Amino acid sequence: MATMPVDRSPDSTLALLRAGYRFVSERCERYGSDVFQTRILLAPTICLRGRPAAELFYDNDRFQRATAMPLRVQRTLTGRGGVQGLDGPEHFDRKAMFMSIMTPAAIRQLGQLFDDEWRTRITAWEGTGPVSLYDELGRLLTRVVCAWAGVPLPTSQVERRAAELHAMIEGPAVIGPRHWRGRVARHRAERWLANLIERTRVGFAPAPAGSALAVIAEHRDRSGNLLPRRIAAVELLNVLRPVVAVDQYVAFAALALHDHPGWRERVRDDDEATEHFVQEVRRYYPFFPMAAARVRRSFDWQGHHFPKGRRVLLDLYGTNHHPALWPQPDLFRPERFAGRRIDPFELIPQGGGDHWAGHRCAGEWITIDLMKRAVTNLTAAMRYDVPVQNLALDLHRMPALPPLGLTLTNVRRAPDLHPA
Repeated sequence: MATMPVDRSPDSTLALLRAGYRFVSERCERYGSDVFQTRILLAPTICLRGRPAAELFYDNDRFQRATAMPLRVQRTLTGRGGVQGLDGPEHFDRKAMFMSIMTPAAIRQLGQLFDDEWRTRITAWEGTGPVSLYDELGRLLTRVVCAWAGVPLPTSQVERRAAELHAMIEGPAVIGPRHWRGRVARHRAERWLANLIERTRVGFAPAPAGSALAVIAEHRDRSGNLLPRRIAAVELLNVLRPVVAVDQYVAFAALALHDHPGWRERVRDDDEATEHFVQEVRRYYPFFPMAAARVRRSFDWQGHHFPKGRRVLLDLYGTNHHPALWPQPDLFRPERFAGRRIDPFELIPQGGGDHWAGHRCAGEWITIDLMKRAVTNLTAAMRYDVPVQNLALDLHRMPALPPLGLTLTNVRRAPDLHPA
């Protein structure tokens, strides 16, 4: 039996918060192993990275999600009782509910709303001062996803709801006020949507047929019962929040276009180049740092023992930068995807494995579609300048973003673009 490397620190929670996205990879490189053991939140924890590790991690016979996610993450990012923490038939049933929303027609509808709103906003950005792309896209995506999901959202509430969704996204991996803002934001958003679910069920707020609101409000579990209103609210947030989080990827795409200007012409009229560019943005830039599970039953793997109940963290960012999978992983090279099949355990910014049976993000196709549309809008629908600013990404911070959200100036419509 091989000896699993053990991190020297008696508890690595603060080290994880300090190191951020590089926490697992730094230790893997230090110990010369893609698996090691440490303590997180005082609990023994096994950390993994790489393709074999991802394939292992998404084996539902060996791992479960119940109780795996730390409470601080549930109380900010994911919510309690949602699909991320379910296993077995209950997870399969709940995941099928989400996948029923992700039809090609629905994804196209969301994309068209996104394009229409973006091109309307170009007019608003013209003649104004500096524009923070991240902040603007947060509000834009909040309006768009609520309209698409059937969630009524008065204009006066857009700013508030976008701020709440951002607070949830930014709250799990910090200590202090930002974390507590995330918890307060989740409580308020769940209460808002729980009330909406209740009004929808009794007919006071009818939802468009097939919308996320209608599907979740009407969903019945395997026993034939409607979801409790709070759980339904959590799942509705699991539609709204991830779509708004695409604003991070849009900011990264704009940053990549700025840092690699030769790609602007390549993606403008070439769908294949745009696909490669978007996939490299998803691989290269930091998104969700890691995923959590617990060992369902004791087993041995590659000579290492995994005891029942042990928490396991899969390094998503580190796997997307693993040198055995991605030659020169710290270089931005979209051409690496030319002719390459997307393996479900190699490119895992939103989880690995199967969308239907596993815990891979149900909204991944939406993410890719919105990113491709964003690249087209940035290169073909508008012109802008990127003033001198700090564009460095701090990988110690989760999530990592340009300090000013990527500021644009002199925004204007492309000459051949008619006003929306």
